[in-house]
Amino acid sequence: MKIIDILVPDLPESVTDATVSNWKKKLGDFVETGEILVELETDKVVLEVPSPNSGRLVQIYHKNSELVSSRQKLASIDITKKNQVLIQEKNTLEEKKHVSKEKKLCENLSEKKSDIFFSPSIRRLIAKQKNFSADIVQNYSISSNIKNYANQLELSRQLNLIKTENSVNNTHKLDAINICQEKRVKMTRLRKCISDRLLYVNNNTASLTTFNEVNMQSIINLREKYRDIFEQTHKIRLGYMSFFVSAVIKGLKDFPEINANIDGEDIVYHNYFNINIAVSTPKGLVTPVLKNADKMSIIEIEKKIKDFAIRGKNNKLNIHDLEGGSFTITNGGIFGSMLSTPIINPPQSAILGIHAIKDRATVIDKKVVITPMTYLALSYDHRLIDGKEAASFLVTVKNMLEDPIRIFLNI
Repeated sequence: MKIIDILVPDLPESVTDATVSNWKKKLGDFVETGEILVELETDKVVLEVPSPNSGRLVQIYHKNSELVSSRQKLASIDITKKNQVLIQEKNTLEEKKHVSKEKKLCENLSEKKSDIFFSPSIRRLIAKQKNFSADIVQNYSISSNIKNYANQLELSRQLNLIKTENSVNNTHKLDAINICQEKRVKMTRLRKCISDRLLYVNNNTASLTTFNEVNMQSIINLREKYRDIFEQTHKIRLGYMSFFVSAVIKGLKDFPEINANIDGEDIVYHNYFNINIAVSTPKGLVTPVLKNADKMSIIEIEKKIKDFAIRGKNNKLNIHDLEGGSFTITNGGIFGSMLSTPIINPPQSAILGIHAIKDRATVIDKKVVITPMTYLALSYDHRLIDGKEAASFLVTVKNMLEDPIRIFLNI
């Protein structure tokens, strides 16, 4: 018997421990190389721990909800050759069963002809529900068992209609029952961390928010003109966020206090521009970082943001993606938000909130015109940043967005 230990991955200095949140395998299960054994939840992200070898899970040291730290034992796997052979045999047997099943269905379908003819959509539905290839069901050769199955589908459809009717009639009864029901679940590590940080900001900063509005017509025109050729050339859509990031960097260069933070009795000015971008994940909002965003092109920014969004949706962001930010941008507009006061992401001193773009009546050259407008909201720590700097920063961002050629000329 050859046993190997599965250890907790190395956690960064900012993360002291992790919680065992979900064992994907049970004791005695066979696992293959690269299969996920367990998920660990930290204050920031969910870490997946894969199996380094094929074998059998023979020991689990920590159950769900238990705390673990770097390099602790999580599990042990028996990787003797016998177990690896058993895994290969199991996979081969499953493949043979699948092939045999399709072959048997083919034989049954060709045993006798029928005058029953089904439309292509019905044949696809039958194939999907019966779990075999669509080309097996031919409109010139349908066996009686398939005919019966089609009749069952029609009967099931009618029963579902009746159930829906009854459900509508009983809605008021269900509502009365639901009022009395409760559900209690344990707060996730990420939600607990967000809660603690929000309270910290509320209790330890002199937070203030100032607003401005931006006419987005120039950027909308630019996107419409170059959208197709941009996507064909760079294999990525031209969005709005890259313009906001570029405009923010210009503002941070002009007003370095907004890119700084307070450390005790010192002010730390950052000579780098690491921009946190708020991304929604199944477990909550996280803010991965565009490292050295001032050195990135519009194309690189768009690609990196898309990468963050995809990995965030699939819980694939790692802790290093979230570290080192100096300023945060959050876009509530994608959820329909018209106006908000975003909360500072500590230890940073400011955060920019972006909102939905809506057509509104505005005055241009003493004429009322319809323009696509959005609100910008800058929340900042008034201990470090004065109102003058905050307002001037927003004016700089506004000017860059309303005349986006400035972004490319860096003026």
